[in-house]
Amino acid sequence: MLAQVFAAAVQGIDAHPIEIEVDSNFGATFLVIVGLPDAAVKESRDRVLTAMTNSGFRFPMGRTTINLAPADIRKEGPSFDLPIALGILAASEQIEPKFLDQYLIVGELALTGAVRPIKGALTVALRARAEGRKGLLIPKDNAAEAAVVDGLQVVPIQNLREAALFLEGQVSIQPISVDISALFAVDPTEEADMAEVKGQESVKRALEIAAAGGHNTLLIGPPGTGKSMLAKRLPTILPPLTLDEALETTKIHSICGLLEPGQALVRTRPFRSPHHTASDAGLLGGNANPTPGEISLAHHGVLFLDELPEFKRSVLETMRQPLEEGRVTISRAAGTMTFPAQFMLLAAMNPTPDGKMPHESRSSPREIQAYLGRISGPLLDRIDLHIEVPAVKFADLGKASTGESSSVIRARVVEARRRQQARFQGRKVNCNARMGSRELKQFVQLDEMTAQLLKNAMSEYNLSARAYDRILKVARTIADLADRDAIAHEDVLEAIQYRSLDRQLWG
Repeated sequence: MLAQVFAAAVQGIDAHPIEIEVDSNFGATFLVIVGLPDAAVKESRDRVLTAMTNSGFRFPMGRTTINLAPADIRKEGPSFDLPIALGILAASEQIEPKFLDQYLIVGELALTGAVRPIKGALTVALRARAEGRKGLLIPKDNAAEAAVVDGLQVVPIQNLREAALFLEGQVSIQPISVDISALFAVDPTEEADMAEVKGQESVKRALEIAAAGGHNTLLIGPPGTGKSMLAKRLPTILPPLTLDEALETTKIHSICGLLEPGQALVRTRPFRSPHHTASDAGLLGGNANPTPGEISLAHHGVLFLDELPEFKRSVLETMRQPLEEGRVTISRAAGTMTFPAQFMLLAAMNPTPDGKMPHESRSSPREIQAYLGRISGPLLDRIDLHIEVPAVKFADLGKASTGESSSVIRARVVEARRRQQARFQGRKVNCNARMGSRELKQFVQLDEMTAQLLKNAMSEYNLSARAYDRILKVARTIADLADRDAIAHEDVLEAIQYRSLDRQLWG
């Protein structure tokens, strides 16, 4: 007898529909899986047969052929266990499923018959809705994640027997529902706060500008000045995720298996901090079958690179295209994948090899230049704000009051972002840092005196054309924070001072 079951294969951040055909016929007892399966799918044969036996079903006699169509898409992972098992039970006439063609089914089987969670549940749920399926049979631990997709019945499954009885109509399972508005109504608790950082008011001001406009930022200062402490608190002043942003971020984290069991959505902006020994594949993604890397996991969040000059130069140079385009394209023998990568780059570095300021360092000028030269000019051009982080004064360390809290700063950032959303309505741009030449020409206009000031700065500091654009974008953000439509003289002056590494003047 022939049975058909519908499943999905995750490739990149998307899922493709897979039709599982199971044919049970006479002959020597043998089970074969065809249709470009990987090792994990081939091993499902033993998992499925053992799970069936331990669930009270009999071992199918005769030849059983399982075809995973279309055959040109590589099938990876254990998520095909449950649909294969149900297909075998239907083909061997051990069950008479009434609703098998109405549901898309995924799940890994334990040897006991229990259903284990899978990766990419949200992506699979979106595919089930696109295919017009009535519902989705999915492991219980993944149900909340899949239930954020509207218009789809998400049926949580705990074991193989329960799934078989449900498809026969012998048991009823209540579909899972998630109140998305309730999820976003609860503010996530922040473990860190800007108020905990003593002193560094100028740095906090610069980070507020970075958060308001989505600008890439570089912190320069000796060890112990609070660079890492400030960096870890940047997400606390960023605006909250929108629903669309949360869905995109959740898809990527789900595919990488980073969601907690029962977690429906990623509600806070990601903060990724890879070690400086990370490879280009670890940062961008890759391997034999391309998977998201750190820059995609930081999508709609912050990518923090501490000790920036210690990263391999080849690794840093690979970020130039994602910083400009907001996505990364990876080509491998298995195929070409494009992953979203709209992140804020936040980097930190020492001013000299020994960590001291240039006037205190024992390093020679040649050594200092070689150290700074590990970061290329084109990469520096793509960093909008270069911020000096000086040593904290003793008077600041002893103060009881430490300044504004993250919630107060975030309120100003959110208001500035609202101005930008109204300005860019109907465009693909969502913040000032993402403005192109067309938006710069339309929304950033300078008076004659301010334009002459910027011209003089370009000439005196030998700034590049890309640095010119970055200064205009930062000035636009400073004006937004001040609730001004026009860019003032002082906005451009403040933006110019954040190009310290171009001038190589600090301390």
